[in-house]
Amino acid sequence: MPTKNSPARRTAVRGTTAAAGLTTLALVAATGCAPGSSSASGEGYPDRNVEIVVPFAAGGPTDTVTRLVGDPMAEELGVQLIVQNVEGAGGTVGAGQVASARDDGYTLLMHHIGMSTAPTLYDDLAYDPLEDFEPVGLVTEVPMTIIARGDLEPENLEDLFAYLEENEGDVTIANAGVGSASHLCGRLIQQELGIELQEVPYDGAAPAIADLVGGQVDVLCDQTTNTTGQIEAGDVKAYAVTTPERVESLPDLPTTAEAGFPEVEVAVWHALYAPAGTPSDIITTLRDALAVALEDSSVVDQMASLGTAPVAADQVEPEAVTTKLTEQIDLWGDVLS
Repeated sequence: MPTKNSPARRTAVRGTTAAAGLTTLALVAATGCAPGSSSASGEGYPDRNVEIVVPFAAGGPTDTVTRLVGDPMAEELGVQLIVQNVEGAGGTVGAGQVASARDDGYTLLMHHIGMSTAPTLYDDLAYDPLEDFEPVGLVTEVPMTIIARGDLEPENLEDLFAYLEENEGDVTIANAGVGSASHLCGRLIQQELGIELQEVPYDGAAPAIADLVGGQVDVLCDQTTNTTGQIEAGDVKAYAVTTPERVESLPDLPTTAEAGFPEVEVAVWHALYAPAGTPSDIITTLRDALAVALEDSSVVDQMASLGTAPVAADQVEPEAVTTKLTEQIDLWGDVLS
């Protein structure tokens, strides 16, 4: 497992555009916080720029979500938010950096479902997801889509799953790497069907989807933020979304429950965290700014175009993150062990 940070990219959240579902940001310099503990309260917070660590590559779903909410959060806080992409080891390098940062509210973490899977996937994890962070609030839950190469024979999810059972030794299922959302969804499908497919890990979602479109692999389960364009263009065959309700941007795509497989349900939830020990009044300030951002019409519209939406207002709370994280650690511990 990698133990050193990959090169970081620092960008200030300023004006955004909806182009390609991403945000256009102005590049600025940023200074990292030294590790250690802070005894300061939140009085006068914030009085300088705040850094948000994204433990994945720029342009990926978590990066996109962070930049979408960053602009209105920055406006509410009255300072710039600096996005730092710290890749490596399924998000654990960036998360570890924030776990050891000063607890003064100037270094934050935006992480996804991988926060709950790391304890099972990594024996030597350098932090405890429940003990080494102060949660701020949930942000969004991104649906997953079950898709296949365009010429795969099955025409619906029931037939697809029967096909997987009959041909498990020959079928390839792609994912974006160990611990990625597509890896987790693929493992859940295999567990529920009691089969073992040929897993093909890639270095990110883009090459996995490219090979699916090109017919080099058979099946993929990935986030709507990655797959909606290919589905709408007819480049892949789409079978279902893995959430209880249909997705507004893909209204003709049934849910797994509608197709008779309610147990295959997973969404990639994102949450905002600060280091453990961050004063409660700072957490409240951040929580309030996040809530304002998630009500911003531009954020809502851009999330909708990516097949997702902000969480309900009562989920933008520290307690909601703790509940979700605890439940998901238990769930994925069973699936991945």
